[in-house]
Amino acid sequence: MSSGTSLPRPSGSPSPVPGRPVVVLLGAGGFVGGAVRAVLEETGAEVRAVAAPRLEAAASGAAELAAEAGRLDAERARLARAFLGADAVINAAGLAVPDAADSPALRGANALLPVLAADAAEAAGVRRFVHLSSAAVQGHRPCLDESGQVEPFSPYSRSKALGEQALAARPAGSCSVVTIRATSVQGPGRPTTERLARLAGSPLASVAAPGTAPTPVSSVDALARFVQLVAMYPGDVPAVVLQPWEQASVSDVLQAAGGRRPLHLPAWLCRLVLRVGYGLSSLASERLHGPLRRVELMWFGQRQEPGWAERTGNVPAPSVHAVLRRAGAGRRNRPGATRRPAPRRHSNR
Repeated sequence: MSSGTSLPRPSGSPSPVPGRPVVVLLGAGGFVGGAVRAVLEETGAEVRAVAAPRLEAAASGAAELAAEAGRLDAERARLARAFLGADAVINAAGLAVPDAADSPALRGANALLPVLAADAAEAAGVRRFVHLSSAAVQGHRPCLDESGQVEPFSPYSRSKALGEQALAARPAGSCSVVTIRATSVQGPGRPTTERLARLAGSPLASVAAPGTAPTPVSSVDALARFVQLVAMYPGDVPAVVLQPWEQASVSDVLQAAGGRRPLHLPAWLCRLVLRVGYGLSSLASERLHGPLRRVELMWFGQRQEPGWAERTGNVPAPSVHAVLRRAGAGRRNRPGATRRPAPRRHSNR
């Protein structure tokens, strides 16, 4: 790709303030993007919000996707002009719909867009491009890590994995391209968090005994700060980094959100239910894979391998417990909400 230095500055774009980093943000109006913008502005960055193009992709492989991106000259040039003068570009845009069926729009938003934006960042001479992916790409692996090993289990996770693979297949250039695998992110106003709080306060709140398994449930606050740290880090960053673990167990999450101790189920029973459920879902075009995966994470959680963040001391303060307590308290304190008594504790638990 060309350096892009001859491209004119986009109309209406403010001139950079000396010594103040300029960050372009795609998806600034979204759940994660809004939190990232707030952290960037809080830490003194000049944030330039750029609208992400709506794309559709026919490709299902990395090479074909790269070829599709290569044909989008007009969109790439528009993005490159918008990226001029930026120190970093963060792609927080995409379709966060874990239960969606496969579609060109899903692949366009989660796989084609990051490749096109990375190419545009290279053309504009940007120092670092950060793409927000999902730890869902590693599916049922016992331990999440920063390797290229992926095991997607649904159309959504496959679209995210395709985006990662296509970015990894791009020729290396002067722009550092980093993919952040976000875990199960929760925060105020997110429907997923509201559903978690509702479930945690119900009789269905349960974990596989003994309930001490680590969970990848995390907070949007910590994710946003991690994105800022990666984007602004002065040294080299690996091609894939994992959002750090926030020190929560499966029981911690449900108790924080529900205000009550979850039911402890025999682990063998949980595995049997999941095995039957996934079998039935496979017969129905994987329609239940998303909900079943959420139940699996609720019961068994998932370990995380310490990675770049832990090695370099770039671990934001955990805040998932506080986020979930606020979500649960807000729901319980609404007018008309019924309070359920906490279950009686037994000495032989």
